[in-house]
Amino acid sequence: MPLAHFDGALAVITGAGSGLGRAITLALAERGATVVAADIDLPAAERTAELARTLGSDGAAAFEVDVSDAAAMESFAAEVRESRRVPDIVVNNAGIAVAGPFLDTGVEDWERIIGVNLWGVVHGSRLFGKQMVDRVRALPTKPDKPNFGGHIVNIASAAGFAPSRELPAYSTTKAAVVMLSACLRAELAGSRIGVTAVCPGFVGTSIVRNATLVGVSGDEARRLRERGDRALQARRYPPEKVAERVVAAIVKNKPVVPVNLEGHLIHAMSRISPGSLRLLARVPAPLR
Repeated sequence: MPLAHFDGALAVITGAGSGLGRAITLALAERGATVVAADIDLPAAERTAELARTLGSDGAAAFEVDVSDAAAMESFAAEVRESRRVPDIVVNNAGIAVAGPFLDTGVEDWERIIGVNLWGVVHGSRLFGKQMVDRVRALPTKPDKPNFGGHIVNIASAAGFAPSRELPAYSTTKAAVVMLSACLRAELAGSRIGVTAVCPGFVGTSIVRNATLVGVSGDEARRLRERGDRALQARRYPPEKVAERVVAAIVKNKPVVPVNLEGHLIHAMSRISPGSLRLLARVPAPLR
């Protein structure tokens, strides 16, 4: 069953120091959730927690964690459970971008993006999902009022629906998150734990500014990042709108949530005309 409201819920959000993560954290805090803002940048996470407290989330806390580090995530999950309790909502949001041709993408680039975009989701889902399942099993069964197990939100991307000659690493990790979420949703349904893959299109965050660009010189990479960031900001789709969709997805227990026009369009094309997306993937990106 979906969580009908957030008052009193405990929510853990990774990558909460900025962008989508901060917007989702604040949206949940505004609706009464106690939030745990986790980020590799602790000062950024602390700023998010402070903002959450101004919205009424008095118990908001910040944690420093590298989601790609299995041991660090083990310690983080254990500390959340021991210092607070088992979370009701987990949002695996932390993500990075690597752009450029596959043949120019090195092993280290692959290890880094898989570590954050995929392993980060695996660690968060596995560790907190296990806590949620154990909590459900420990509670007495009430046939007239079944126990709510929790909800896991994995932030994927519309890029996970479509091939791309410019984003092979990013698209691959996001496609994996979509499939992982579907598998996990099937497994955890019996414990009344919902799982949602949220797949935004272009959103005004700093992901392009912080992206790694391969196959180009340093000066060219800077120029492309600046041009790409301007295009992203010109889209005028703020992270707060994605946060609203995340809130609705939890309430309605949605399996997959494309966000904004291009997100819905790419998702629809992947189902109706995947051949068209394969043809479009051959077109070089205009930014180059």
